[in-house]
Amino acid sequence: MKLVPLGDRVVLKQHEAEEKTASGIILTSKAQEKPQEAEVIAVGPGGMVDGKEVKMNVKVGQTVIYSKYAGNEVKLDDVEYTIVKQSDILAVVED
Repeated sequence: MKLVPLGDRVVLKQHEAEEKTASGIILTSKAQEKPQEAEVIAVGPGGMVDGKEVKMNVKVGQTVIYSKYAGNEVKLDDVEYTIVKQSDILAVVED
């Protein structure tokens, strides 16, 4: 199955949470903070959203940083995704 976002929505797949701190302390699953960095899996068409023209600025395959409490979590084929509005994406990570 495939997720196809509508309007100005973007499907993200989170990067794995860090299991170890920089100083080497191993974290339990409850202590691991949900990462705000994710890979763009699918992008909606944009267009007219709430009476305003929305141009999609992110592309599939990019790594982005998004708002901590943004979006809706969805599980499809045992994989967790987050669906956010493009406005909830704060930055694109470039190498």
